[in-house]
Amino acid sequence: MICDICGQEGARIRRIARIYGKGKDLLVIENIPVVYCPHCGESYLTAETLHEIERLKLHKKNLAFERPVRALRYA
Repeated sequence: MICDICGQEGARIRRIARIYGKGKDLLVIENIPVVYCPHCGESYLTAETLHEIERLKLHKKNLAFERPVRALRYA
């Protein structure tokens, strides 16, 4: 895959989780594909991925499931 930032071959897809909102509106979206380039060190989301994230956020009431999560507070 070619990196959109530096133009070099070798970019890869990594899967991550991102957190949106806070408190009662906290939403975790897992398995988000992020393009990572080992040459320039940049990572970015494609337009297609951003559109899908927005769709998921709009339909979270129908698609989301609850999961207990441990939380820590930094000092």
